[in-house]
Amino acid sequence: MQGVKTMPYSEKYAIVLDKIKPNDVLISPFIQKHLGEQALVELQNIWKEGVKPIPEDASDEEKYEIAYGNLMWRGKSNLKFIRMHLGEDGIEQYKLAQVEELKRKNASPSLIMLGLLRAVSPGFAFIMTAKKMAYNLQWINPSSLVELTRNKAVFNIPRCKVIGFPDMEESCIVDCQGAYPMWVAEQFKVGLKFERQGDSCNAILTL
Repeated sequence: MQGVKTMPYSEKYAIVLDKIKPNDVLISPFIQKHLGEQALVELQNIWKEGVKPIPEDASDEEKYEIAYGNLMWRGKSNLKFIRMHLGEDGIEQYKLAQVEELKRKNASPSLIMLGLLRAVSPGFAFIMTAKKMAYNLQWINPSSLVELTRNKAVFNIPRCKVIGFPDMEESCIVDCQGAYPMWVAEQFKVGLKFERQGDSCNAILTL
């Protein structure tokens, strides 16, 4: 990957673990708000059906792979549950809730500095954003930064890790192609689109 350091498995594992912790601040409050406490208990029981234990003595890579599989199970279970009980409108509301949570988690002084830099040198700020994205993408998908200019970056994902799991098409549409482009547009002021071919795709970032 062009000028981008490799994310260690320990960091990948920590990121995934944060996304599947029991006291999450996204899906649990969303279900409680729209469907009530009993519905949340029902969803949590569904989670338990597909979650695999993570051995303490496993390597960071093994822990990451197991946790990643657990995340995929929870992700598709969440979308299926929301669609079943709240329909398409519920899916759209959940997508917007994801965007707000991503913005909250990624707010930092460095983001303010990036905004100031963007006002002075938008091309340089874009390159910084693209490199940050190239690093952060590594927890979810193996990818390569194959093109980088002052107004365009292309990340090639030769084999999508998400789609490699069963029944993940909706997650691809709602999360990757839905919530994430909305988030980066609002928080980083750049465009993001995906050109998918089977189980591979290019993520294209533009100024």
